[in-house]
Amino acid sequence: MQIEVGINQDKKEFILTGSISDLLSFRRAKIYMKDYLKARILDDEVVIPYEEEDKEKTLTNIREMLSKYGFEEIKSELVKKTLDDYFQEEKNFEMFSKQAKEIRNNNCSVDDFAEFTKSLAQNMKKRTLYSLQLLSAYHLAFSQNACNFSVPGAGKTSIVYGAYTYLKNLSEDNPKHVNRILIIGPLSSFGPWENEYEECFGVKVKAKRLSGGMSKQEKLKYFYSFEPAELTLMSYQAVSSVLDGLIYFIKKNKVMVVLDEAHKIKNTEGGIIAESVLSIAKYCRSRVVLTGTPAPNGYEDLTNLFQFLWPSKQIIRFHKYQLKEMSENLHDKRVNELIEDISPFYIRIRKSDLGLPEAINNPPIIVNMGVHQKEIYDFIEKNYMDYFIDKSDLSDIRGTLIKARLVRLMQAATNPNLLMKPIDEYFKEHGLIEGTYIDDSEIINKIIKYKEAEVPEKFKAVQKLVKTIIDNNQKVIIWAVFIENMIELQKYLEDHGIESRLLYGEVPVESDDKFTMIETRESIIREFHSHDSKFKVIIANPFAVSESISLHKACHNAIYLERTFNAAQFIQSKDRIHRFGLKPNDKINYYFILSNNSIDLTIHERLEFKENRMNQIIENEPIPLFSLVDEDDFGYDDIKALINDYVNRVKKVQ
Repeated sequence: MQIEVGINQDKKEFILTGSISDLLSFRRAKIYMKDYLKARILDDEVVIPYEEEDKEKTLTNIREMLSKYGFEEIKSELVKKTLDDYFQEEKNFEMFSKQAKEIRNNNCSVDDFAEFTKSLAQNMKKRTLYSLQLLSAYHLAFSQNACNFSVPGAGKTSIVYGAYTYLKNLSEDNPKHVNRILIIGPLSSFGPWENEYEECFGVKVKAKRLSGGMSKQEKLKYFYSFEPAELTLMSYQAVSSVLDGLIYFIKKNKVMVVLDEAHKIKNTEGGIIAESVLSIAKYCRSRVVLTGTPAPNGYEDLTNLFQFLWPSKQIIRFHKYQLKEMSENLHDKRVNELIEDISPFYIRIRKSDLGLPEAINNPPIIVNMGVHQKEIYDFIEKNYMDYFIDKSDLSDIRGTLIKARLVRLMQAATNPNLLMKPIDEYFKEHGLIEGTYIDDSEIINKIIKYKEAEVPEKFKAVQKLVKTIIDNNQKVIIWAVFIENMIELQKYLEDHGIESRLLYGEVPVESDDKFTMIETRESIIREFHSHDSKFKVIIANPFAVSESISLHKACHNAIYLERTFNAAQFIQSKDRIHRFGLKPNDKINYYFILSNNSIDLTIHERLEFKENRMNQIIENEPIPLFSLVDEDDFGYDDIKALINDYVNRVKKVQ
């Protein structure tokens, strides 16, 4: 069975002739052509319209359909002539994919690699990439379009700058030459990209932050300017509002576009962020995807990443529902096919590849709650746990009301004064509503007077530990979940002569007008890194700063005042001080402050279990599926463990 593919350029249509009746006998092929390709089905031909800018993509869809249903494709002479570049690209792409895979497997041309390393030595004089970084940078420079799924702390920013400087220093008539780099990422990534440029090249980069402080008109004016900055930084949320100007900027300049923390475009349901970012892909000279969590929910999360990478190719040939099936059954034989298909286009550096000194998880510091805190905690715990246990239908065990009650239990385990607040930042971050009311007048009175009655024992333990650390001329980051706790702890440390700074969502990100009177995240981190810093302590919130900041050069100690059940955030926070660049004899210490006989102990045990499981997945799977570990803050197994711990504790007392 043969189908000839012709073209009418005036009407912008592909015309299929030949064994049309045989093709239409396949019901799904007919539906696909009518619904997806918008085809007109005539007696002896099928007419498929195309947009000029999507001509190649439409042809690719037609060819894949014909192949799927077993038809031999015959190309008319006009199609061959009109789309000569397209068919040549098909041949080149197949050859390129094989070469890219060889590079990925560290089997590349000795001469080409030597030329690459020579270019880096000449143009990136302040930073020497280690072997796996060098290979990753070469892979990216060769392919121009690649994913890097390395773990946090592997030096992905340096890898990108290595590839960028090589491509930038090619001759201007070279089709791979780039002269601008655009970063689309979270606001917290802006400072690290600017700082890393200076550390790699020894000069400050001319950069432009298109942040929330700029109006739409100012952003568009920048995109249409004659001399835009070498480095442009913008958030994912900003893309859709300035799309036309952004496309003009990318088409006018030779731009390498980098998606940092690219899992933010994983939405395959047509979200505006994902759609906007995908729409710029075909105009980019080079496309880079960076994320340590490529498939947080399942293999379906890879779809948009590879669609951005190669918009004219169907790298992932499985449909979303098939990818979901594969995520649920890791023994599905299609998983190996998927990994094989994408393998030429990504590189992963595991944590074990970094040669880091082993971090020290110090034994938890168990503190006994004060008398007043203990009374408050025990009352709340008994009421809430009895409620959980009495629920015969566990289908709603993860409902909003139960989550809110567990948050209250976490607050009481650290600082009952937080129970005074009707809504905390935690609730806002997670979209929870307050639905927990305490109606016992005696306990309410104790909560109201708690702040006057005693200082949380956890605060005392933290202060003692911090003093020991800074007396040894070291710095420390303290991680806390609740903003009010961060503020109260900072005041408590200050009363004991220990100065600190807060890092959480409301601390502003630096913009181009460079605030002089307002502290920003960047200014706090810069000061923290300086040898004569006024403070040696940062108190941080993992929701706001668990991504994109590096503290390992200044700080080797982390204290956890409180934690949730979320293992991914916990691991990310640990990675802030345990990443590439450490010396072999550096000692990285983690300290955990837990209230005795409380939810803290369950959280600690569950996080140990989840962290071990996640690390096994990260180290052993080519594409880690974090969906294999329950990553909700309050998973079903977490709540069951909490109930079991409580029941066992009550039995011991009885």
